Amino acid sequence: MEKHALREESDYQDYILLKSIYDEAKGKIGYRGFYMALVDVLDKPMNHKKILRLMRKFNLYAKVRRANPYRQIEKATEAHRRIPNHLKREFKQDEPGKVFLTDITYLPYRGGQTAYLSCVKDVATREIVAYELSTTLKMSIVYKALEKLEAHLDKNLHPEAMIHSDQGVHYTHLNFSSV
Repeated sequence: MEKHALREESDYQDYILLKSIYDEAKGKIGYRGFYMALVDVLDKPMNHKKILRLMRKFNLYAKVRRANPYRQIEKATEAHRRIPNHLKREFKQDEPGKVFLTDITYLPYRGGQTAYLSCVKDVATREIVAYELSTTLKMSIVYKALEKLEAHLDKNLHPEAMIHSDQGVHYTHLNFSSV
């Protein structure tokens, strides 16, 4: 066999390997991803320039990730806005009932299902003062947790009370910030 035919056969064998990785990644892999996958498979990893050459030769192009349409809608409608950070990482508080932290935790269970836990924690006492468990991520999980917080406080609201959260979609929603 001549030199050119040997290289073509070698390229085809390498293509078969790259194609299996490409199919496993559902086309969402570029040359860096190929390189990292090949490090695990081969004793001596393939040069990135060779990977690029084979990708071009056999039309293995990475699918470009499309922009998240919900994020674009969010920006267009401004339904969610950023809220200033008034706490400024001062998590050591002395007065109970003044500063509360809230977040939603994902709890995987039985057969790949997920439950969601919305908690409200008093920073000074480090106590969970209200929580709501749900199987959906609807806004009602946050509202119910806040209703339980209100019941816990029993109308004894600190004059400088604040709720601090991450800037998640539930906490930047216009309906939440008007509560």
